[in-house]
Amino acid sequence: MQSLIPAGGDDDGAPRPRHYAGAVALRIRIDLSYDGTGFAGWAAQPGLRTVEGELSAALTTLLRPSDGVRLVVAGRTDAGVHARGQVAHVDVDPGAWERLRGRSHGTAEGAAATRLRGILPGDIAVRRVLRAPAGFDARFSALRRRYLYRLWDDPGLVDPLRRHDTVLVRGPLDVAAMDTAAAGLVGLHDFAAFCRRRDGATTVRTLMSFGWSRGEDQTIEVTVAADAFCHNMVRALVGSIVPVGTGRLGVEAPRAVLDGGRRDPRVKVMPAHGLCLEEVVYPPDEQLAERAEQARVRRTLPG
Repeated sequence: MQSLIPAGGDDDGAPRPRHYAGAVALRIRIDLSYDGTGFAGWAAQPGLRTVEGELSAALTTLLRPSDGVRLVVAGRTDAGVHARGQVAHVDVDPGAWERLRGRSHGTAEGAAATRLRGILPGDIAVRRVLRAPAGFDARFSALRRRYLYRLWDDPGLVDPLRRHDTVLVRGPLDVAAMDTAAAGLVGLHDFAAFCRRRDGATTVRTLMSFGWSRGEDQTIEVTVAADAFCHNMVRALVGSIVPVGTGRLGVEAPRAVLDGGRRDPRVKVMPAHGLCLEEVVYPPDEQLAERAEQARVRRTLPG
């Protein structure tokens, strides 16, 4: 059951469209990737280097807006977390946007992508820039987010070229046992035991998949997908399963932590650099607005 109470956090209400010289703002979708190593996370913070800060500065250089640039993102990644499939949107002055084409015969979106790539630092890559369809909201229109966490459980496997995106843990780990334990957390639950609480925000989420596997190179890959995640949730989920792999906890322990509904000292939040936002999935264009409206409703458990 869902109640008609805002979900809590920024941008929870339906935003009012901005206007420029009487014209409704044009919404632009930006697909991007970044190496999170050198960033204090996505969200802009005074005196710190962030992905949002770099992208906002680049857009400001392009568009020269009088009232600033306001980005909305699918997932606010923490310091050190990477992204291959991040999605953001920004509302811009239609006239300023069209002027980006200059004398080019291409589109303003193509010109913007090219110019952003020339401005942004090398640890941010713009994949594409598009005019967003009606009803699109990078955050609230998303159906699910998929993350990947990478682990080594043998020091002999360590690849120095992957040291910024793979975490070494004391092993060996029993991947089959971890996969079994993870399966017990899938579904609609209150994940308060795995989240950093925020006043007024719900911790109810639908965990769609949580799978563990060992690749051909013996790296352990953890795939986690949900309708949305709360702060620290992915890294805490992974941290609840690793002790099962070492034999310190039984396969039933993570589910007992979930049912307990509070942070458990046995659950350690894993290092940020092993985590990457791989994909954000949206519904067909005609369902974007409806999905955004649904996502703004506070999640609750049935009954």
